[in-house]
Amino acid sequence: MFNNRSVLVTGGTGSFGHAFVKRLLANYKPSKIVVFSRDELKQFEMEQTFNDPRMRYFIGDVRDLERLRTAMRDIDYVVHAAALKQVPAAEYNPMECIKTNILGGQNVVDAAISNGVKRVIALSTDKAANPINLYGATKLASDKLFVAGNHIAGGKGPRFSVVRYGNVAGSRGSVVPFFQQKLAQGCQVLPVTHPDMTRFWITLEQGVDFVIKNFDRMHGGEIFVPKIPSMRVLDLVDAMTGSRAHECVGIRPGEKLHEIMVPGEVSHQALEFHDHYVIQPTIALFEKVDYRLNRLGEVGTPVADGFEYHSGTNPDFLSVDQLKALL
Repeated sequence: MFNNRSVLVTGGTGSFGHAFVKRLLANYKPSKIVVFSRDELKQFEMEQTFNDPRMRYFIGDVRDLERLRTAMRDIDYVVHAAALKQVPAAEYNPMECIKTNILGGQNVVDAAISNGVKRVIALSTDKAANPINLYGATKLASDKLFVAGNHIAGGKGPRFSVVRYGNVAGSRGSVVPFFQQKLAQGCQVLPVTHPDMTRFWITLEQGVDFVIKNFDRMHGGEIFVPKIPSMRVLDLVDAMTGSRAHECVGIRPGEKLHEIMVPGEVSHQALEFHDHYVIQPTIALFEKVDYRLNRLGEVGTPVADGFEYHSGTNPDFLSVDQLKALL
């Protein structure tokens, strides 16, 4: 799909952007890859890593619609990874999070339609399902904007879909580098917000693979959710220190004890495939689509009424040894 095609990644200097660009350059023959972000230093550092004539670096902010329109000229595919993601920071700076995650998301939709982009996938988060924090609420709104983008674009416009997954192991801002920093500083007992906390867990490589696969699968309007394992925070502590000793520091503002990726309230819209779930759109879009059969010929079946994909009740949990191997 990506051979001889141009690809743009918003927030492209982040952990996902690095891994995604590396995969495209290694496995495909894109005509051009555009990294769109607002940090010139990170772009400079990324340029040293990916010394390839197909790479382009575009300084800009998703809050700036005209800059996005310029960046998306002659672009075939877009991955929207730019977001403000820190839960406590969003609680203290709600309007800034809204400007980037919601208004910025709408700008990506508008710029893609203006330029006749073929397909767009927006990255979401488990925190967008039944959100209790501002970050999750903005990503839920963003998800809705991208799904509705198919209706706005009409029959000949871009197709928009969303990928929703959980914590990315080792990404910037995740708990693993935080714990590693504490251990490097000589901390003997790691701080844990709550001993019963669970999270969905996915590696960066798995996340990139899932996004790439869904460009092939998508009709437009789907929210794709991978089947991934959960982890218990005390098992992670054990994997990193050899002990479950910890200091309980309390749940942070806006933080959940467990995460959900498919809420029970949308079970009537959810389909199960062999390695993922799809949440179908609630609104009628550009054309009638049978989401039970994706563009790769994979067949999905409706989930049971009330089904919930929950990190605390997930049948697949990583063991301490498996966490050690991942680390």
